[in-house]
Amino acid sequence: MRDMTIQVLIADDQEMVRAAFHMILDSQPDMRVVAQATNGVEAVEQARSLRPDVCLLDIRMPELDGLEATRLLAGPDVPDPLNVLIATTFDLDEYVYRALRNGACGFLLKDGAPGLLTEAVRAAASGNSLISPSVTVRLLAHMAPHRDRPVPSEARPARRGRGGPRALIEPLTQREVEVVRRVARGRTNEEVAADLHVTLSTVKTHLGNVQRKLAARNRVEIAAWAWEHGMVDESSPNGGG
Repeated sequence: MRDMTIQVLIADDQEMVRAAFHMILDSQPDMRVVAQATNGVEAVEQARSLRPDVCLLDIRMPELDGLEATRLLAGPDVPDPLNVLIATTFDLDEYVYRALRNGACGFLLKDGAPGLLTEAVRAAASGNSLISPSVTVRLLAHMAPHRDRPVPSEARPARRGRGGPRALIEPLTQREVEVVRRVARGRTNEEVAADLHVTLSTVKTHLGNVQRKLAARNRVEIAAWAWEHGMVDESSPNGGG
C-alpha cells in the first residue's frame, strides 16, 4: 500500500521550470517528485508506467502538447484516469476549456506563488478543489449558454451537454443541489461544509452521490455540468439560484 506522500510527475520542456517546480514540491514533507519529462510523449509513457498521484503538465511541449497528453492520461476514454494538473504561462480560455474537457482536474498559471502550486498539487491529488478559481470558474461561467433563461428544475433529469457530463441517472436532492452550486463556484469541501453547517464527511457523501448520478469522473465535471445547465447564479457568492 502506497504511503501518504504525494508522488508527482513534472513535464515541461524548460529545464529552469522543471528545476523550480522540483525544488518547491520536494521541499514539502508530503510530496515527492518521482519523474520529470521534457515532452508530452515522455510524460505519457512515464505517467502510465509510474502512475503518480499528480501529473503536472505544461501545455506547450514538443512532440505532444500537454492538452493531448492530458486526454491520453485522463480523457473520457481512459478507463483508469490519472490526476492531471495543467501549469502554463498562457491564460487563454481555449486552453482552459480543452484542458478541462480532456480530463484535467485543475489549471494553474506558472507565475503564481509557490504556495498556490503546492495547494494545487494537494487538491489535485485529493480531488478536493477547483484550482485557480479566477481562471477555472471564469471559464466554467462561459460555458453557461443561456444565462437569461430560468434555472432548470432540479427535479427532472437534464439532457446531455455537448461533450460534457451527462444526463442525470436520477434527480438530485435539494441538499445535493446546494453542494453542487458551491462546488461550481470553486468552494472546497471544507468551505461547503461550513456554508451548509454539516460535517466534511456529509459533504463527501453528497458529492459521491452526485458523481454517481452524473457518471462524472471528478468534481470539475460536476462543476461544468452545473454551469452548463444554468444551476449557478453568478450574483451569489455561494452559487445559489
